[in-house]
Amino acid sequence: MRVGIDATNLRVGGGVTHLVHLLQAADPAVSGIDRVVVWGSRKTLDALPSAPWLALEEPSGLEVGWRRAWWQQRELARVARGTIDLLFVPGGTYLGSFRPFVTMFRNMLPFDAGERRRYGLSKMRLKLELLRAAQRMTFGRADGVIFLSESARRFLGSTGIKVRGRQAIVPHGLDRQFFAPPRPQEVLERYSHDRPYRWLYVSAIHHYKRPWNVADAAAMLRDAGLPVTLDIVGPPYSAAMRRLQKTLDRVDPNATFIRLAPGVPHRDLPGWYHRADAFVFASTCENMPNSLLEAMAAALPIASSDRGPMPEILKDGGLYFDPESPAAMAAVMRRLMEDPPLRTLMAGIAQKAAGGYDWQRCARQTFDFLAEVARA
Repeated sequence: MRVGIDATNLRVGGGVTHLVHLLQAADPAVSGIDRVVVWGSRKTLDALPSAPWLALEEPSGLEVGWRRAWWQQRELARVARGTIDLLFVPGGTYLGSFRPFVTMFRNMLPFDAGERRRYGLSKMRLKLELLRAAQRMTFGRADGVIFLSESARRFLGSTGIKVRGRQAIVPHGLDRQFFAPPRPQEVLERYSHDRPYRWLYVSAIHHYKRPWNVADAAAMLRDAGLPVTLDIVGPPYSAAMRRLQKTLDRVDPNATFIRLAPGVPHRDLPGWYHRADAFVFASTCENMPNSLLEAMAAALPIASSDRGPMPEILKDGGLYFDPESPAAMAAVMRRLMEDPPLRTLMAGIAQKAAGGYDWQRCARQTFDFLAEVARA
């Protein structure tokens, strides 16, 4: 059996990370697959591992957006016929004619009407509307769809979108470098403005991530006399960055206790988790929140948004708040700070849960499902 993977629209970020780890951990022969062909840009292909069963193909012209879309939707089917038995499209969008194909539901944002409205009349809003239309058609035509969580599967069903093919839930794995031994949780009195309690939020700066609410919550804790700092680590989206900067100019104009780190490479992220005292996660729209999993692996006490899949993933390993309310967020953060035994208990529960997110398991379940769909 031969499987093709369309990686032409995987350029940066989580999609590339997922594919790299998936192929590094894979043993497709166990699933009855003896050859895997990946089509993608040179940058993406260079990040992938080498294996005797893996062939990497670079179509010409992928650096130009419209040519990349044309190749995927028109040329890919011609190239794939006679070469592969099944096409896997992890990017979520495929309107071409090759059958059978399997895709993934990775991005909930285009399907959340409330979150789309946050972007107003903008290029981002137009992009989300186009993605919604294209992926709605993709999910309706696919022979199989992989979901990252049960919450994501239920959410897509609640939008009225019909999935025609088979379905599987296959969560991502988790890089072992994020794991760290649980640390002793000290009483709040041991902290001071010279040795502050360090909160961390690893997240792209987008509207649905609500970083300005996290900044307001940290400011409330400082106003209450608590010695806290906040690091916000992640790349910015321009409109959301402008809103965050207005909040920072209001609550911390001299950058006394809130620090932004927008350009941190993925390989350097474990150090940020291992230096932090606690983690806050304020997103209102998630599918598989990688940074939450990374914080769980690092055995950090976690204050989390109560939306989407967060309770499904974190379970009893954290305290929850309404991400639209800075006051509710600050109250949960304060409760964790003031209760070291609770921090110890929840950090242990969270890290144990994180141990179940394994790339070998992810790879095996993914290729088993691809083989199942191909045989069907």
